[in-house]
Amino acid sequence: MVTDISSSKTTPHMETPAAPATFKVNVPSSSTKLPATTGTLIDIDNLDFYYGAKQALFDVNLKLDDKRVTAFIGPSGCGKSTLLRCLNRMNDLIDGTEVKRGSIKIRGVDIYGKNVDAIELRKRVGMVFQKSNPFPKSIYENIAYGLRIQGQNNKVRLDEIVEKSLRGAALWEEVKDRLHESGLGLSGGQQQRLCIARTIAVSPEVILMDEPCSALDPIATAKVEELIHELKKEFTIIIVTHSMQQAARCSDKTAFFYMGKLIEYDDTRTIFMNPSNPQTEAYVSGRFG
Repeated sequence: MVTDISSSKTTPHMETPAAPATFKVNVPSSSTKLPATTGTLIDIDNLDFYYGAKQALFDVNLKLDDKRVTAFIGPSGCGKSTLLRCLNRMNDLIDGTEVKRGSIKIRGVDIYGKNVDAIELRKRVGMVFQKSNPFPKSIYENIAYGLRIQGQNNKVRLDEIVEKSLRGAALWEEVKDRLHESGLGLSGGQQQRLCIARTIAVSPEVILMDEPCSALDPIATAKVEELIHELKKEFTIIIVTHSMQQAARCSDKTAFFYMGKLIEYDDTRTIFMNPSNPQTEAYVSGRFG
């Protein structure tokens, strides 16, 4: 079945002409039961964030559950990528940025606290970027690099983690016979999965994904989306996407942002089928954005 989110009615699948104001996406069935969550992992409270004098986020309040996929959606410039980068303090690398009010806590610890090491935080909260960025090293060393930095030099252990990470990223069967060839020789989709393998090798709790499929073809995109579904068994995943279809397919919960403000946050099915805010309905139905 395919659901028309502009009318919230279910219709049999059929070929229809593309229309600028609406489109069809598959959303989880209302009978789909999610496994019991282990509770809130990330608690964002009254967050105001600035780039110099310009305020980018306004009073954001959000609780993100453990072992769930949460999608951040909204038009360009709405603050979703800014918030994503706040979660591992990547914005610290930009001069003049500042959290002027509020907090972000992971398991109750304020990640902007004075005693928090941002580098250690980024080991715990990994990130996959919009454009795949493998190191100019072998496939094996792309995975082993972060482990070596942490002091792991036991070859048997490195071999185990490299294989486990590549299997976890659904890449092992494709590269097991070429581990010592350059990661730059892989296809775009394979490079993105290599970056995901590199991220999970250091055992983070959270994986942030900033439009991870925007540069990929539909087949590679499908593989990454299948991978996200598998990874949420072990990791909490937050994905920024401009694709409503991808948000509907991949996420358990969806947060809609507009002009730096969180407009609505709910189960993905509710956001797409029965949003409570007219702005959300207009965006997911394609009437603006």
